[in-house]
Amino acid sequence: MTPTTARALHGYRAAQTQTASPLELVVLLYDGALRFLADAERAMATHDLPTRASNISRAMAIVIELQSTLDMTRGGAVATELDRLYDFVQERLLTATSDHDAVALGDAQRVLTQLADAWRTVASGAAPEGPR
Repeated sequence: MTPTTARALHGYRAAQTQTASPLELVVLLYDGALRFLADAERAMATHDLPTRASNISRAMAIVIELQSTLDMTRGGAVATELDRLYDFVQERLLTATSDHDAVALGDAQRVLTQLADAWRTVASGAAPEGPR
């Protein structure tokens, strides 16, 4: 990516976060975490340990931030379940880092992808699809 392209992308992302609704911001956080995990996965495949560690760390920071914003009092069972899932994702990311474990990284990606899809549905105002 050229420096000009990088600056333009940064400007676009900054404008996007300033104009997004709270729900859209949550989706952007999930998208960022998933982007970092995809980069970590590529780095893991090429044995680029510093890049892998950096990207897992960035994804972990997002998950920690998402977890810290849970309102356990008003959120009820949903907040409790999200808290449990965030703990699971963090555990899998720690395992991916310490054991160079691609399966653990994939586990974290799958959970975050499902959560991102659910939040995307909520943010779009669409009713989730029921069983067919």
